[in-house]
Amino acid sequence: MSFSEELGLILIGLAKTMAVKEHYVIVDGNKIRYLEEGDDGTHVVLIHGLGSQAERWQQVIPHLSRNHRVIAPDLIGFGRSDKPQVDYTPKYFVKFVFDFLEELGISKTIMIGSSLGGQIVAESAAASENDTIQKIILVSPTGTMRTTNPTLDAYIMAALYPQHDLIKTAYQMMAGSKKDVEESTIKRFHSGMSQPNAKMSFLSSVISFKHWPAITDRLQLISIPTLVIWGRDDTMIPINHANDYVSNLKDCKFVVMEGCGHRPHVEDPEKFSEIMLKFLDNKMQIAQQITA
Repeated sequence: MSFSEELGLILIGLAKTMAVKEHYVIVDGNKIRYLEEGDDGTHVVLIHGLGSQAERWQQVIPHLSRNHRVIAPDLIGFGRSDKPQVDYTPKYFVKFVFDFLEELGISKTIMIGSSLGGQIVAESAAASENDTIQKIILVSPTGTMRTTNPTLDAYIMAALYPQHDLIKTAYQMMAGSKKDVEESTIKRFHSGMSQPNAKMSFLSSVISFKHWPAITDRLQLISIPTLVIWGRDDTMIPINHANDYVSNLKDCKFVVMEGCGHRPHVEDPEKFSEIMLKFLDNKMQIAQQITA
């Protein structure tokens, strides 16, 4: 590929990122913010993780939106969505997901979730009584790890005391190495956790998900095609927890992303998007074996 062609692709990608539209919708009386891009193809709904927001997906949205209508909400309790004083249990988030889809008139969709968002996607697929959710991609999902670790502790500390150095340290630990953390990421997290009720919804989620029954039995209710992606260097939810998902899903492919930690869609968005699109286009033939 020539330099001019590469530059053209970069500019197209930048234009798509800048063209992402911001919307708000009322779901069960709560104001919910979401990003949207793309007009054609199957709906793809992106669910972020704990303490995050829709922008976490900003580097993969341009790849998806070429052939799909992409919807990325700020989960209720996070980002710029409302934060009601409720128990943020998996059941509560599953209800929110289906109410959100109904409000937007989405009857069929692919869902992709990262970390806590990955568990929410899996719980939603397990609870679905129709074919609303057609495929799912789970990125280092929660749901089976029952203990804490230094990375999770650092992230919780950053949420409770959102200071620059604490946030930066937590994100570096999540990457599994001393990778650079963009200032925009630090500022976005600080802004999100400084909003009214943000710490309440964060802590309620941590406590509720920790004490919720392990997801392994419910995974066996999922029969739709599933892709599980895990960063080899993930210290937030170490890769040894992947087997709990892979061994209990009926139609599952598994890919390890080398050199990535807890956020492979952020740390290596190009490779992540390539893997993701192969799965969505039914071009992924071989699933990796768990070697950790």
